[in-house]
Amino acid sequence: MTTLSSSAKQERLHIRLDNFSKETLERAAAYQHKSLSEFVISQSMLAAETIIQEHENIRLHAEDWSVFMDALDNPPDANPRLQDAFADYRQRVKRAD
Repeated sequence: MTTLSSSAKQERLHIRLDNFSKETLERAAAYQHKSLSEFVISQSMLAAETIIQEHENIRLHAEDWSVFMDALDNPPDANPRLQDAFADYRQRVKRAD
């Protein structure tokens, strides 16, 4: 989990919530011996990291991993369409310089 030092705290987040939600969060924070802010930040960061991992990490079964590694080790020859894409990319990069 990512940790934040107190010197890194430069941003504010303002949220509005109903009384029941606030009381529930305060109760949960008390069980973990944290302030409401510490609790909300820690739980939000855990949830954010989980969601990011779900969207940015790829998990493969053993057979699929073997196929993937084989494709990296023995890439197929570039077909005409891929060669055109590379040529187009080279042209765009030259213009951007």
